[in-house]
Amino acid sequence: MLLAIDIGNTNTVFALFEGEILKQSWRCRTESARSVDEYAVFLRPLFEMAGIDWGDVSSVIVGSVVPDADLHIERFARKYVNQPCFFVSAATIEGLKINLDRPGELGADRIVNAVAVIAHYRTPAIVIDFGTATTFDVIGADGTYQGGVIAPGVRLSIEALHSRAAKLPRVGVKKPPAVIGKNTTDAMQSGMYWGYIGLIEGIVAQIRQELGGNVFVLATGGLAPVYAQSTETIDQVDEHLTLKGLLNIHNKQKKQ
Repeated sequence: MLLAIDIGNTNTVFALFEGEILKQSWRCRTESARSVDEYAVFLRPLFEMAGIDWGDVSSVIVGSVVPDADLHIERFARKYVNQPCFFVSAATIEGLKINLDRPGELGADRIVNAVAVIAHYRTPAIVIDFGTATTFDVIGADGTYQGGVIAPGVRLSIEALHSRAAKLPRVGVKKPPAVIGKNTTDAMQSGMYWGYIGLIEGIVAQIRQELGGNVFVLATGGLAPVYAQSTETIDQVDEHLTLKGLLNIHNKQKKQ
């Protein structure tokens, strides 16, 4: 089995693949100081409930945007799973052309998403990832990573408003009953919902204008379905895109 680990700024996802099949996935808060043994305490009962033993894992691949967590994950894998970790980066993968001024700055999550959209969908494409940041990644018709856009994430924006404005509450993310809010909560939810719809549609329109043609738009991340329901700009949602990309990279590495 492959243990694929997606370490984001907010959450870490652990997924087990048997061949091409996603068998299990689990999520926890990302804590860069989480110890080797704490990872084991979190995962062991989940493995046991799924009827899986540490020894069933034959490979570990990691896509991480939190460097401080990498060493702990590496040590966890070696101690408990008895496997080394393959860390995704612009320097460690082959086959993805990256057209950036400094390719080494490109985050593992964005690399993995680009690989996945090329493997499973079509290009040219834009991948919108609703995470701690809301990112737009542009992949050209020839499969070259062309660049992208980084905007504040939805929940990050909510936290910023709540923490910096004394009378504004922390609100959930959902489609409000109307654009014009009749109370503070509805008004904030309208801003966070329709404001990001405007952001999505505006940025995608500008990218399409720069590329000069039709572009497939794929959204991923936990909030992708929430926003996709209200815009025709998003063609499809794939909440497991990043995990699929990790599997694709692993399979390619095995063949080399």
